[in-house]
Amino acid sequence: MNHNTLSRQATAAIYDQAYEEWNPSRVDIFRKYGLEIVLGPRHGYEFEDLASGRTIINMHINGGVFNLGHCNPEVRQALIEGSEQYDAGNHYFPSRVKMDFVEALLKISPDYMRYVNVNTGGGESIDSAIKFARHATGRKRVITVHGCFHGATGFAMQAGSQDFAAFFNSKPDPDEFSQVDYDDLNQLEEILRLNDTACVLLESLPATAGFPIPHEGYFKAVTELAHRYGALYIADEVQTGLMRSGTMWCSVGYGAQPDMIVTGKGLSGGYYPISAVIMNDRAGQWLKDDGFAQTTSFSTSELGCYVGSKVLEITSRDSTRSNVHQLSELFAKRLQDIQSRHRFLADVRQRGVIMGLVTTHPEGSSALMAALYRNGVWAMRANFDQRVLQFKAGLLMNDDMANKVLDALDVSLSQAAAMLGVQD
Repeated sequence: MNHNTLSRQATAAIYDQAYEEWNPSRVDIFRKYGLEIVLGPRHGYEFEDLASGRTIINMHINGGVFNLGHCNPEVRQALIEGSEQYDAGNHYFPSRVKMDFVEALLKISPDYMRYVNVNTGGGESIDSAIKFARHATGRKRVITVHGCFHGATGFAMQAGSQDFAAFFNSKPDPDEFSQVDYDDLNQLEEILRLNDTACVLLESLPATAGFPIPHEGYFKAVTELAHRYGALYIADEVQTGLMRSGTMWCSVGYGAQPDMIVTGKGLSGGYYPISAVIMNDRAGQWLKDDGFAQTTSFSTSELGCYVGSKVLEITSRDSTRSNVHQLSELFAKRLQDIQSRHRFLADVRQRGVIMGLVTTHPEGSSALMAALYRNGVWAMRANFDQRVLQFKAGLLMNDDMANKVLDALDVSLSQAAAMLGVQD
């Protein structure tokens, strides 16, 4: 069966089956907003929606998984070539392809970084980073910010939304996990003064909070405070890293000196799940004490390393960096103009091609998401601040497509405001 040529009846049946066997509440929400999307053929930053028969521009890009676009031909070729030479390999032993990948990650990171631990997903790498910090410091407390999301695995879930942790009857011990407001150094220092913190874990721009932009000097101060009180600073760059902010690592671009950088999503090229923890000497202490303390079957998969190396090579090109800067300027200029004509668009948060569109309604992002979809653009709301729509352009998007997205936004803002009965 060719799943790319399904009839509309067949695509409706997929949702019926999904309701019964996969995720009924999620299906309910998609149906409520008329978003019964079934992905068909895809390339670049577009996919065909088999349910509607329309071509949609992807401004969600799965949080950065498709930084380089859907089915990027160079990444696909690397996957094909790699699969002819490699499989997962043996997780106990080093190899040339593993060391090439590790070297490539260190090359794009601050000079003081020493080691790389490779995993499969972002949550697994956050879990790992927390463990490494606890070993290095002999402490347990983890400080994060309200409205953060670090993944759905064990420690990562407990470090994130307390509601989600409680939902799964896994609310963390308050002596081990604390949360403060983002961009509030006084609250952070108050907890650090307890002198029992292993790490401060920060999404550089919290995605599910709608990409709030911190005050100048915030990240430098976080680094200084964490180190003053003996803690490590972990920069969660799973969404904001790999050039999305206009620099390779968002926090470093703001002047931070994290002890660990966690990366994932876009590292996969959209094909092979892989993530990594990049560590300085202190954070990597466990590797010197007992390098067998953490081993998983698919860590440092050789095929994943081969694909990841190609992703890093594309991401590091001067042409990619130039395109990100050009796109950033284009979005900034046109968003300023659009905002001047739409009262519904209260604010625009932007760092590189990471954007948060703040509406005037407490649930404005859902209406804007639905209106954009009708106008051929897919973007996702910020779940922890539903005034805000996450708006994420790919690194290689061209100006023509960016202008199409912005034209669609211009129309959609008025439509979304009308849906909610508010002024635009």
